[in-house]
Amino acid sequence: MAGHSKWANIQHRKGRQDAARSKLFSKLSKEITVAAKMGDPDPDKNPRLRMAVKEAKAVSVPKDVIDRAIKKSQGGDAESYDEIRYEGYGPNGVAVIVEAMTDNRNRTASNVRSTFGKSGGNLGETGSVSFMFDRKGEIYYPASVGDADTVMMAAIEAGAEDVESDEEGHWIYCADTDLNEVATALEAELGESETTKLIWKPQTRTPLDLDGVQKLMKLVETLEDDDDVQTVTTNFEASDEVMQAYSES
Repeated sequence: MAGHSKWANIQHRKGRQDAARSKLFSKLSKEITVAAKMGDPDPDKNPRLRMAVKEAKAVSVPKDVIDRAIKKSQGGDAESYDEIRYEGYGPNGVAVIVEAMTDNRNRTASNVRSTFGKSGGNLGETGSVSFMFDRKGEIYYPASVGDADTVMMAAIEAGAEDVESDEEGHWIYCADTDLNEVATALEAELGESETTKLIWKPQTRTPLDLDGVQKLMKLVETLEDDDDVQTVTTNFEASDEVMQAYSES
């Protein structure tokens, strides 16, 4: 997929330089609290919590922050969050899915709608773009765990559906309901993955030039800046040259 690993790295790099690191920590903490509140506070007995903790560790969230988020879920005063999905179109007709956790639906809906409007996009109804994506589990390993054939064999054995490998690493995909099982089987074979999460995987992609990428990323970054927004997914693609130019802009 054009620009796949490069794009992942650009996100990673921009994220590291970002002053929004504490914002990322608080989003991950919120997911941990919600996962622990909905299931067992023991990550070994709660797949969603285990994934949330792993995701937090992958970006170096301190252990005491993780422990505090789990403890918070057990207190009587733990906030109650609604999980909501918003769907719409960004600039140049790119499909956008926004997942949020909020204690105030009206505030979040108003903010998301306004952000889409200001960025030349428009918010649609639930279901207006998600049919263009598949809900999948995604497990990422760096290239150092082995060559493409080794990882492909391990993925097949583990029950995965697809693998995309390049010089940066390996992206392994499976049915959303199989993620915990596949991730556990892969861990026995390849060691601990770098990330394990549920994603929206685009079925088709909308190509963008540099101007298009810059406009879209302005929308994505403004949405991600919102404390209620957990993840933003789009179906754009761009050439390596365009992504390189964007990363340098």
